[in-house]
Amino acid sequence: MILLTANSITKHYGPEPVLSGVSFEMRSGERISLVGPNGAGKTTLLNILTGVQQADGGTVELRSGARLGYLEQQAVFDGQRTVWDEAKTALSHLIGLQHESEALAEQIAAAGDDAERKRLGRRFDQLQNELQRHDAYHLDHKIERVLSGLGFDRETYRQPVGQLSGGQQNRLLLAKLLLAEPDVMLLDEPSNHLDIDATRWLEDFLVASPAAMLLVSHDRYLLDKVSLRTLELFRGTVDSYAGNYTAYRRQKAERLEVQRRTYEKQQDEIAKMEDFVRRNSAGLKHAQAEDRRKKLERIERVELPREIAAPPMGFPAAARTGDVVLRVEHLSKAFDRPLFTDLTFDILRGEKWGVLGPNGTGKTTLLRCILNQVAADEGRVIHGTGVKVGYFDQLLRCLDSEMEVVDAIRPSHKEFHQGQRRDMLARFGITGDTVFQKVGSLSGGERNRAALALLAASDANVLLLDEPTNHLDLWARASLEQAIRKFEGTVLFVSHDRYFINEVADKLLVVEPGRFRVIEGAYDTYLHLIERGLAAGQEARKTAAAGNNESNNRSATGGSTKDNRKQRDEPRRKRKFPYRKVPDIELEIAEREARIEQLTADLGDQQVLRDGERVKQASAELEQQHKKIAELYEHWEEATELN
Repeated sequence: MILLTANSITKHYGPEPVLSGVSFEMRSGERISLVGPNGAGKTTLLNILTGVQQADGGTVELRSGARLGYLEQQAVFDGQRTVWDEAKTALSHLIGLQHESEALAEQIAAAGDDAERKRLGRRFDQLQNELQRHDAYHLDHKIERVLSGLGFDRETYRQPVGQLSGGQQNRLLLAKLLLAEPDVMLLDEPSNHLDIDATRWLEDFLVASPAAMLLVSHDRYLLDKVSLRTLELFRGTVDSYAGNYTAYRRQKAERLEVQRRTYEKQQDEIAKMEDFVRRNSAGLKHAQAEDRRKKLERIERVELPREIAAPPMGFPAAARTGDVVLRVEHLSKAFDRPLFTDLTFDILRGEKWGVLGPNGTGKTTLLRCILNQVAADEGRVIHGTGVKVGYFDQLLRCLDSEMEVVDAIRPSHKEFHQGQRRDMLARFGITGDTVFQKVGSLSGGERNRAALALLAASDANVLLLDEPTNHLDLWARASLEQAIRKFEGTVLFVSHDRYFINEVADKLLVVEPGRFRVIEGAYDTYLHLIERGLAAGQEARKTAAAGNNESNNRSATGGSTKDNRKQRDEPRRKRKFPYRKVPDIELEIAEREARIEQLTADLGDQQVLRDGERVKQASAELEQQHKKIAELYEHWEEATELN
């Protein structure tokens, strides 16, 4: 069932269109990710779909009776209402149905006419079915489940909304959208302000939801887990790809290769024809030359491949340090409550460390203690021989908002003339007149890349990075990952981007209330330990916090952690389909999507339409392909969960 249709949406903010004929459909239960570089118009498109903005052309059609929900980016609340009561307002439609059901029950009891009683009974049955479908008799449980999943402690439930931080208010907006259970959900960066545990909970919630959803996110793990189809928005139009983000990347590379070969082949043919015309326009082969000239005029030119370019990025060669770059001994820090306690670890030359932990465990404070910007309560940090630290501050305070970009990245320790600075900015994707703009006028992504350029110009051999992927699009993140992997120096970073962590880190420092662990490996290793029961869950962490720090402060490299934990074995979902690798299923989905496109094109061909038998065969195959793809999506979901 089609719930929402976008038909030829156009939008201009200047001479060049932001959206230029965007068309797609959303079907019941379909989970679609919308990807594209910063500035491509993703948020503009979502605003048009919700009616927040008006399109210059085209239409948006929402199926009659379907409810649409949109995750807004700015929270507007009654500041005196409690968190619980504000969340409960999202269920007002169900509460209204409950009241109507109760009133109907009284009317049925009082009705003296059989016909009237039957009429009221039919409506009562409809209401009961609707209330049961939405589990409306357990509303408090629904509210608690969502608030807890998104990281709200019980103590905050009765707290006035006006006392929440900006991040908490945005999480409350998300909670209200999830509780409202609209038929169509439009989600713009839903994992912003969530830590990793809350993001994983959100993924599971979205996968289990029956709603159709259009998802904009820079979280590639979330896109892989949730989306079944990917729309790429670029140069004002959308291209559709079967499967999640990883499947999109593979299919995109394959399409680019085909388009590139087709384009280059046509360019060679055009060059040969133009050369023939040029050499023979006045000679004996004049007639042939004229014929080829006319062919050149009629030829349908293949466009350049639709390729999204990423800034190359890169850090200069790092000066050699001693073997031990950073030594942290018994480091502790508390403000109104303890953040971390008795941290002890060594970072060796060339290692790439990621710091993981729930919000509020002091990850940024740890970096600032290592930089001596914040004094630790106990313990010490020793910098190794030859260490020169460069720091990426997620608040980007290293850049003066009133300076031109080209001057703001001038390092203080060396001569770095304007040409060198412009080359450095270009390496991070800032070119042209943008380099002469004031820093304060840049977008978030541009400011982030300017700060990275300043970091690269600092000649540091140890990088401390606090959320370096903030505001970067998917392509810039991939470039930064490659640049850090190639960097010969040492890196310690904090990030909520699990994909980035997995691509960059070779060790993880997991900081939790009351304990820490060092894990040999990246995020997938950490996830494997959790799934195998070798890393404690939230309840075990709370128990461990009150226990013996000495037994907890050790490296988790795969050994058992039976202390303060009870293993719970949940029944594993049975397979409906035979075992099959996820990439193989995605490849077959892509192949069948391509076949559907071909069959659809055939059914629009006049020659085919004149042949009744061919129309019958194509229509029958098209129906079979659609049925098979629906089955493959179900198989893909099962394989993603159980493989």
